Amino acid sequence: MGIAAMQSINVVVINPWFMAAFLGTAVICVLLAGTALFHWQRPASPYLLAGSMFYVLGSLLVTMRFNVPRNNALAIVDAAANGPTVWAQFVAEWSVWNHVRSIASLLAASAFTIGITKFVS
Repeated sequence: MGIAAMQSINVVVINPWFMAAFLGTAVICVLLAGTALFHWQRPASPYLLAGSMFYVLGSLLVTMRFNVPRNNALAIVDAAANGPTVWAQFVAEWSVWNHVRSIASLLAASAFTIGITKFVS
């Protein structure tokens, strides 16, 4: 049951709205990082750079390098044939990287929040 649900999620999530939000955020982070480097003397710059790096490295790259390959491997699994074994391994590995993404995203959001407060003050 878990395999079928995850296979369905992985099909539905590939849509223009999700991709625009996920990849668009990465583009904005790259632009913010560049701006922070060119205006390093501003108090917000280190936080904007840190937030950008946490998002790009900890969310985008972790997703592309670790979670997507596991999702792709799960997409071709026949749940009836060897579902419990495959699912147990998938959940164990995928969850570790999902925790990394979650922590990186929280750190990015925290750094951006501090950066914004320093920018407006």
